[in-house]
Amino acid sequence: MIVLEVVNHVQYYRKQAGLTQENLAQLVTVSRKTINSLERGNYTPSLLLALQIAKVLHLDINDIFSIEE
Repeated sequence: MIVLEVVNHVQYYRKQAGLTQENLAQLVTVSRKTINSLERGNYTPSLLLALQIAKVLHLDINDIFSIEE
């Protein structure tokens, strides 16, 4: 059986944009804790949240999120 995992680069791109976790959380209307959990790999975002993050960071969703085996 193949196990797939969502990998993200939210922290890297958030910092590149000069945003704190709190700033990003406010822009995508989630809690700072959600952003923290996402960056630590403890939370897989919904498609809607992933698209919102990509939009706020002015990036393609595939630049931020990927799937690895």
